[in-house]
Amino acid sequence: MTLTLGFSPCPNDTFIFDALVNKKIDTGDLTFETVLEDVQTLNKQAIAGRLHISKISYGVLPLVQKEYIVLNAGGALGKGVGPLLIAKNQLQPGETIYEKSVAIPGENTTAHMLFSLAYPKAINKQFLVFSAIEDAVLSGKTDLGVIIHENRFTYQQKGLKKVIDLGEYWEQQTQCPIPLGGIVMKRGFETALQRKVDTLIKQSVEYAFANYPLLAEYVQMHSQEMDEHVMRQHIDLYVNNYSIDLGSEGKAAVRKLLSVYYQLNPAQVQSNNQLFVE
Repeated sequence: MTLTLGFSPCPNDTFIFDALVNKKIDTGDLTFETVLEDVQTLNKQAIAGRLHISKISYGVLPLVQKEYIVLNAGGALGKGVGPLLIAKNQLQPGETIYEKSVAIPGENTTAHMLFSLAYPKAINKQFLVFSAIEDAVLSGKTDLGVIIHENRFTYQQKGLKKVIDLGEYWEQQTQCPIPLGGIVMKRGFETALQRKVDTLIKQSVEYAFANYPLLAEYVQMHSQEMDEHVMRQHIDLYVNNYSIDLGSEGKAAVRKLLSVYYQLNPAQVQSNNQLFVE
């Protein structure tokens, strides 16, 4: 049986899925047809229901929960891993965020939700691919930018300034780890198959950790513009025990994020579907 599987080419995702898609672990009669895209593209594909299994931003989960169930393995949660709000120059006394234009890495991303939690009245937003945000701020296209992924490690080298760590703000407000991205699977599949895929992803992460800090060729081939130090920073920041299994704390954090989403979007109808594969 062949299942479509979407994830990003970022080192954390290729690290997680390398053993699975390249059959370094025994996947039995399952094979995976991979679709590598940036997370906002994956979010849109999940909204359209195009893939059997996909990485998504947890920020889009309320829009896809009717069709997809969350797997326990393969996601990105943690503390100190959230998006940063940056600017070309430090804000002056009296300046407010609300009067500034801000670039955000996709409308349906967790980064957008966390920004909205911190700045609910901000309306001058531009939604860009995450890799274009630093340049948007540097060129003056926008006053501010919300950065994720490897840009957390590069913005200072370009002379950009941190305004606020949106992840720290989330942690202070909720006392929960930050749910950045998760793995979802179509609800139409039998529970036994969902559990099997979940177990295989867990084994794939465990295989990657067992061979770390060796960087697999699969990780390097998709991150050729990064040096190995940045690749490892990326993996160290976003892949952890929550990537092996959400556990009760991880699940509580996802539920909290959904609660915040519905507070910010009171017109949205909440789904009653089971949230996680059991």
